[in-house]
Amino acid sequence: MTTTWYSHEDCHQHLMPEGHPERVARLEAVTAGLAPLELSRIPAPLAAESEILRCHPQRYLDRIRASIPKQGLAALDGDTFLSPGSLTAALRAIGGCNAAVDAVLSGRALNAFSGCRPPGHHAEAETPMGFCLFGTAAIAAKYALDHHGLERVAIVDFDVHHGNGTQALLWDEPRVLFCSSHQMPLFPGTGAASETGAHGQIVNAPLSPGSDGEAMRKVYEREILPAVDGFAPELILISAGFDAHEADPLANLDWIEDDFAWITEALAGLADIHCGGRMVSTLEGGYDLPALAASVAAHVGVMKERGA
Repeated sequence: MTTTWYSHEDCHQHLMPEGHPERVARLEAVTAGLAPLELSRIPAPLAAESEILRCHPQRYLDRIRASIPKQGLAALDGDTFLSPGSLTAALRAIGGCNAAVDAVLSGRALNAFSGCRPPGHHAEAETPMGFCLFGTAAIAAKYALDHHGLERVAIVDFDVHHGNGTQALLWDEPRVLFCSSHQMPLFPGTGAASETGAHGQIVNAPLSPGSDGEAMRKVYEREILPAVDGFAPELILISAGFDAHEADPLANLDWIEDDFAWITEALAGLADIHCGGRMVSTLEGGYDLPALAASVAAHVGVMKERGA
């Protein structure tokens, strides 16, 4: 089996103000980083709007649709913007992640990476924030459970910012284990270790500013990897943010490319034990372009080795 990569040119049409970190060039960096891996690249399908309703109410979708400008940009908050192509781009991001789930669960691929934007892990049920409109990873988890009939899905989020949206959307969902490592203090201010979900199925592992890969490994070996192992998921989803890199301008962790590879290898080992190797990764943050390209290559490179 192989590793597949989902992306789409529509995701380039989600435009931001000049100087905004979540810019179109991020996808160009991802493409450059993955080019040497010679992966099978598949156009991300356009998700049906009903997929959004797995995690968000209709009134929220209607509000986002009504806020899309006919030209220029519309601000949802100080960080999160819409352009005329934003809803289509978000539906490609959801469609790419769900298609990756389909490919992996059908056996067409061992693992898959969805390299689309906008990111999703900060979007709460009725609140866009942190560059995010809809909870892509949470939607994919619900899709795997309800469409494919799985009983247990794990999401591991290694973005430097806490995945408050994923946590909120899945707070009452006992079939999903959500684990997050993240810098604290930092936006969005959530993610304390005491936040454990309605069923004890949420694991938050805050890291102090300046934490390097060695500190990260200790936290994963002590908290996150045992939690995933004990949950015995049938599929592992990864919210893959690369802004914990030491070069990233929005945070203060000191990871390097090898650290993203180490996490990926560790999770792939658990996927081998519990999921038949089945693992899906979706792009979240990462705002230094050279670091993003190198880190994505390290992350997906491990996945490719597993899928070879």
